[in-house]
Amino acid sequence: MQKVKIVKMTSDDVDEVFHIEELIHPNHHWSKNSFYNELGNKLASYWCVKNEEDKILAFIGVWQIFEEAHITTLGTHPDFRRCQLAQILMIKAIEECYNNMIKYITLEVRESNLPAINLYKKFLFESIGVRKNYYQDNSENAIIMFTQNIWYDTFKNNFNKIKDEIKKVSVSYDC
Repeated sequence: MQKVKIVKMTSDDVDEVFHIEELIHPNHHWSKNSFYNELGNKLASYWCVKNEEDKILAFIGVWQIFEEAHITTLGTHPDFRRCQLAQILMIKAIEECYNNMIKYITLEVRESNLPAINLYKKFLFESIGVRKNYYQDNSENAIIMFTQNIWYDTFKNNFNKIKDEIKKVSVSYDC
């Protein structure tokens, strides 16, 4: 079992995050400048999952605007998929939403990205529409997904159940 920690992303992490981004999206990905700019965005929070050797395994970015959060990016190194790292980051992001009194969370996801869609559905995101030709590399549509109010019992109970299930992974928070 891998012990991992969640840390705030810093400018020192950008090269490694960018490498993962290139692996995940070889034809169209965020630039290094995009990540540097996001780290300076007061509305944005970015976290990384690191292993005991401080290697970045996954990352997430979230904007928080008034009562709504928007997941801007979520990526896992291909060698570390199916290790529950995306779930760990989703838990972190949602906990931060609770800490900041956020009510709703939204995101866009490629309609072909079934593993991501299933992850989001597990966290009770629902499809509320489509952004036609959203992705520049191939004009693929994006599914717009949204949560109900995260303070409602249905969402909170589901979230707590997922947190209990994830305890199989050793996580230490460092932020």
